[in-house]
Amino acid sequence: MIRNVVITLSLAAAAAPVAAQTAQGRLSVTIYNDNLALVQDTRQIAIPAGVSRQEFPDVSAQIRAETVSFAAPDAGIVEQNFDYDLLTPAKLMEKAVGKTVTIVRVNPSNGAETREQAKILAANGGVVLQIGNRVEVLRDDGMPVRVIFDQVPQNLRARPTLSITVDSSRAGVRPAQLTYLTPGLGWKADYVVLFDEAASRLDAQGWITLSNTTGTTFNEANVVMVAGTPNQEGAEYERRGGLRQAGTESGTRERLADYYLYPLKQRTTIANQQTKQVSFLDVRSVPGRKVYVYEVPWLQGLTYAQSASTAILFRNSGTDGLADQLPAGTVRVYMKDQRGDPQFVGANAIGHIPMGSEVEVRTGAAFDVLVKPVVEKREKLGDRKWRTTMRYTLTNARPRPVTVDLVQNGLEWVWEDTRIVEESLKSERRSSAQATWHVPVPANGEASVTATFETRY
Repeated sequence: MIRNVVITLSLAAAAAPVAAQTAQGRLSVTIYNDNLALVQDTRQIAIPAGVSRQEFPDVSAQIRAETVSFAAPDAGIVEQNFDYDLLTPAKLMEKAVGKTVTIVRVNPSNGAETREQAKILAANGGVVLQIGNRVEVLRDDGMPVRVIFDQVPQNLRARPTLSITVDSSRAGVRPAQLTYLTPGLGWKADYVVLFDEAASRLDAQGWITLSNTTGTTFNEANVVMVAGTPNQEGAEYERRGGLRQAGTESGTRERLADYYLYPLKQRTTIANQQTKQVSFLDVRSVPGRKVYVYEVPWLQGLTYAQSASTAILFRNSGTDGLADQLPAGTVRVYMKDQRGDPQFVGANAIGHIPMGSEVEVRTGAAFDVLVKPVVEKREKLGDRKWRTTMRYTLTNARPRPVTVDLVQNGLEWVWEDTRIVEESLKSERRSSAQATWHVPVPANGEASVTATFETRY
C-alpha cells in the first residue's frame, strides 16, 4: 500500500489541450428492487456530418455495456466502447510501469527538496523503482514523497466514460438519448408500525430507501421506483413471507405491465455512495391484532417446550386497512411501554403484497407462551398405511388468556390422501400441507390438543 505519497502532473501536461466532454443531460432513472436500474440520459450534442466519435462521461461505473442503446436524429451508431479504467493513484502507477517519473523527496528538518529520475519496474502490492544503478522500493517510511508524471495515460479516465462512434447524415446540435441498464442502484421499502395492543390498532409509515453505489452521481433525475421482480439472466425469483391471505382488491396506483410504480414527486440528485429515504405511506388507526403462531414439522416430538412466535396481523384493504399495495421490504414493529415510550419489539421481511391481503408480521419468540408437541402413538395399519396420534401441550404464563395458531406442517410429505380421523378441537385446512388449530389458552394455565392422522407414511 502506498501512503504519504503525493502524485502530481507536470505543468507541461496540465497545459496540454483536453477535448471537451459532454455532461449529463436530462435524466430519468427507473429503479427496480433487485439491484437494477434503467438510466435514460438525453444530452444536447454537436454531431458533425459523417463518422465521428462522441464521448459520454458520467455514466454509471457499473454500466452493462451490452444493454446500451443510442438514438439521435439522422445519426446511427457504428461502435461503442466503455472506458472503465478510472484515474486513481494506484492505476496511474500501474499504467506507468516501464516509464520514467520524477521522485521528489523533502527533508523534514530543513524543507530541502531532492529530485531524481526513476523508472517504475513494478506496481504490484508496492512500487519498485530503478534509480540510476540501484533498485528501490517506494515505501511508507514517514518521509514526504511526491511522484511527478509527465502525462495521464490515454486509457485512464477521470470519470466513467462511454464513447460511441456514430455516422451522421448532417452536422448540427441535436438531442441524443443514451439508455442503459446498471446495477448499483437499488431500493427497498421500510415500514415502521406502532402497535397498540389494548386498542387493537396500529399506525404505519412506509419509506422508500434508495441507495447508489454505481460510482456516479445522477444529477436532478426524474426517479421512478418499480415494485416487482423482472426476470434477469440467471436470476431466480425470490418468494418471501408476510402474506397470510392474498387480496383481490385494485387500487389507483400506476401500473407498468404487472408491476407498480412509485415515482418521486420532484426531481432529485442521487449522489454516489448515498442512501436516502422518501415517504410513500402514512396511515393511522388501522385495525390490527396480536396472535401467537407455532408450526410443527411432521413427526416432530420434543422433550422440552418451545416458544411460540409473536405476530401482528392487519390488512392492506381499502376499507379497513393500509389501502395500498405493499412492496417488498422490512416491517419494524414498536409498542409503547408503561411510560408511553415506543420500544422496538421485532422485525420481519415481507414480499410484494397485493391490496386487500391479510398481512402477518412475526416479531419474535414469545417469552411466556410455549408449545410442546409429542408423538403419542404410531401404528402401521397396512403395507402403505399408518396412523399417527399427536398431542400438543400449550402453556401460558401471562396474566391474560391468549389464542395460539397451532400449525401442523409437512402433510404434503404423506401424499394427497392425508386424513385427520380424530381431533379434540376442530382444525382449519388452509392447504393440503397444513392443518391449523386456533387454541385458546387460559391466563396462567395450559391447554392441549390431540389429533390422529391416517397417512401413507
